[in-house]
Order: sequence, then C-alpha cells, then structure tokens
Amino acid sequence: MANAADIVWDRAVNAPEGDALVGARGTWSSGVLGQRSAAVTGHLTRAGIAPGDRVLLVAPSVPEFAAAYYGILAAGAVAVTANTMSTRRELEYFADDAGVSLTLAWHDAGDASRQAASTLGLPHWVLEDDLGGLTGGDPAGDPATVAPDRTAVILYTSGTTGRPKGAEVTHGNLVACATAFTEVMQLSANDRFGTALPLFHVFGQAVVMGTVMRSGGSLSLLERFEVGALLDMLRRDRLTAMAGVPTMWNALLRSGGLARPGDFDDLRLAVSGGASLPTEVLRAFEERFGCIILEGYGLSETTGAATFNGLDRPRKPACVGIALPGGEVQIRLDDDSEAPVDEVGEVCYRGPSVMKGYWRRPEATAEALRGGWLRTGDLGTKDADGDVRIVGRKKELIIRGGYNVYPSEVEEVLYQHPDIVEAAVVGVPDDHLGEEVAAVVAVREGAHLELEPLRAWAKRSLSAYKVPHLLQVVDALPKGPTGKILKREIDVAAVRGTDVAPTGQGVA
Repeated sequence: MANAADIVWDRAVNAPEGDALVGARGTWSSGVLGQRSAAVTGHLTRAGIAPGDRVLLVAPSVPEFAAAYYGILAAGAVAVTANTMSTRRELEYFADDAGVSLTLAWHDAGDASRQAASTLGLPHWVLEDDLGGLTGGDPAGDPATVAPDRTAVILYTSGTTGRPKGAEVTHGNLVACATAFTEVMQLSANDRFGTALPLFHVFGQAVVMGTVMRSGGSLSLLERFEVGALLDMLRRDRLTAMAGVPTMWNALLRSGGLARPGDFDDLRLAVSGGASLPTEVLRAFEERFGCIILEGYGLSETTGAATFNGLDRPRKPACVGIALPGGEVQIRLDDDSEAPVDEVGEVCYRGPSVMKGYWRRPEATAEALRGGWLRTGDLGTKDADGDVRIVGRKKELIIRGGYNVYPSEVEEVLYQHPDIVEAAVVGVPDDHLGEEVAAVVAVREGAHLELEPLRAWAKRSLSAYKVPHLLQVVDALPKGPTGKILKREIDVAAVRGTDVAPTGQGVA
C-alpha cells in the first residue's frame, strides 16, 4: 500500500458492515469510518490543503480522531498530532515549527489550539461529535498515491534537553509497523482490541490503531484512563486484546474488588509498552487474573516498533523481547563497537519502521541516524537468544563513587516491596560521591515508609552501592499522557530532605 490510509478505504469497500471503532457514543462500522475519513479529505482538498502540507490535529482517543487522521493522510498531507493537554504556547511552537496550514481540534479540547491558530493567523476547524459539519460536501475518492518515504506524521518528542524535535514518520514506516505487529500479535478480523492509550502518541496511534485497522479487527477506545471505565469496556466489548503502559496494569492490579479474574476470560493478549514493566507487576497480574502481559519496546523515532516478546516464545523477566520482523538490534559501546553478549551499551536499531529524520533538524538527524542505525539513547543488553533488556536512559545512568547504577534494576526491586505502588530512582548530585542514589515512591494507602528499614530490606537483593541513600514519599509520581513516569519532572532538590513521612516531605 502506497498510502497508510489505503487500509481504511479497503475495509470500507470489502467489509463495510464490520465494526471498526467503538467509542463512548456508539460503534462505527468500517463503512462509516471510510465515509467520514473521505469527507475530511474532501474538505481539506477544497480548502486548498495540498500533498505535503501540514495539519495540526489535537484530539483525544475518540473515533473522530481516526477519521480526521486518515482523512489528512489520504489527502497526502502530514498529520502533526499533539497532546490535548498542550498549552497555547506549546501548540504555537508545534504549529510554527512544522509550518502547518491549518489546525483541527476536538471541540472539548479547550481554547489553546484556537488561540494558537489566531496568533499565527491560521484557519482553525472544530472537530465535533460524528464530525459535525465536516461530513457535508462531496467525499474524496481514493487516497493520494504517495511514495513510501513521503512523510505522513510529525511526532514531537519531548527529549530531556532543548526544545521538542519533530520525528518524521513516513507512510512506509506506518505500514511496516502495522505489518510487523499484526504478525507478532497474531491479530485477525475476529479480534476485539481495546485501549485507553492516547491516539496522539505513537503507541496508541501507530502500534495499536494502525495495526488493528490493518488486521481487520475492531478497536474500542477509552477517552481517558480510569480503572472502572477500562473494566467496563473490557466486559462490554468482550475484548480479546488490550494495550497499555505499566501504570495502567499496576492500577488494575491494585484496584481492589473492581477487577475480577472472570473479567479477563476473553482476553488472550495484553500488550505493555512505553516503559519497562516491573517483573513483580507482571507476575502478580498473571497470578491474579490468569492473563499474560507481553512487553515490547519502541520510540517515536521507530514508529513505536523495535522489539516484542511474541506469543510463541519463552518470556524472560525484565526483557522486552527480540527485534521485530525486518528489524535488527545491536548494543553498541562508547567506541561504537558491538558489545559482547549481556554487556551494557547503547541500544541501536535499524529496520523499516525507523523515522526519516527530525523535521528541519539536519544536525540532530545526523547525530541520531548513523550508517542506517538509530542511536536510541537507551542503555540495554542483548543475550545469546537476542532478547533485549532495557536498563535505563544514558542520561539517567547514576555514577556513584565510580560505580554504575542502572535505575531500572533498583526500581525492579522496589516494586517488590509490599507498601510501594510506584517507584522512580534518580541520581542526586553529591559533593563526595559525584551522585547519590535516591528513590521517589508512592505507597499504598495507610502505609508509612522510612529510609533505614527500606535500605535494610533492599540490601537483601542489591549490592550496597545500589541501595538508595535518599528517599522521598509522594502521593503520585509525575506522568505523561500515556501514563509513563516522567523522571525529568521530579524535583531532585526536594529529595535531599531529612525527615519524610507519607505526606511527601524528604527523608535522608
């Protein structure tokens, strides 16, 4: 398929009555999705949007997102998808940097996108329930024919320093991602997939929505994650597959009596990504609900696709699987040589899902893409079977007194503590050691956690230099739109306190 939107048009012709999208307000058949996507394309082309033009799309996980998204791609234009919680300033930056010609935003997403469009002198369209006025007029014909390397989406990555960069994901990238995951997840038209992931993020957009559209199955969408609502969707639609991030699985596990083992009877596949899933959460989830969670790994720069555990191979604790079909993973040392088996180095990936580059950032593109390999910035290992384990970001590596401490290893242990619900391990500057190991945790209701008992407990599983010497207990850790814990938003200075209780002051 030349255009990543072709699959939506094909479904509308070949299986128009089949369910495509299930939202809070009802079900869209494949025929309805095709008609509404074509209506968006028609409106865009009549408004002068030409192939290659950029359109800013701001919408939550609702069926209308899919119609707008595939309508933009079918016009040959580029979708610039943004978080519905973005501020006016952030949207102005995305729109200006990408040089968009139009903004299209969900009616309930706030005024930020309208204000940003006004500031930049751009036309602003409102995306309403069932598309509203966008369903009028003549629909478009077949999607525009585009080369596989034509940019389809620009995904702005937050990074850890500097302003966000736009990863250019091509039509070929999107098709490759959907093809690979349809194979490894063994999806078919009989599957009923569900998620509360945001579709403006690469995981929900490419790995989930794109794959389900290609497989011919249906996709149930939850506009925002809430445990009770997710369980209601699971029961109502008798989901056979579901995708989420570790905080979602952890929330289901700790939902008390809300989640029952019988709720998962139809669920044959649960997929986790976005961050490493603590082994203790995976083990406890399988034990309680009889449901296996399979982990994968990917970035915006790889269209969310790099590795996956797979249904027909042994699962190894703390591993994110092997390279997807057509892809290859290497672990590189600082001298750019390939690391020996099980030795830590930078995770590098090449394959058909690797981005075209960063939008108008030739230097950043050259730094990230070397000889066809993407330098991910993640640290990991690869064993003799090809299984990859992610141990942290290069910039998050803690060097304490000359010893390397990988945060994920410490976090794995902390999640085994009966009172800890969420955990993040960070490095705090130290005059003597260079960095000190600090743990920022959220605890179960009614629990009281103190540093010295926690250190004594952790020493049973960790070398002394890896054991946290600082502790902060908070109500909840900061999270991004997918539920991924954002370490960059942790106030490291606050972890230096000397007497903390579960209200969130420091302990040392």
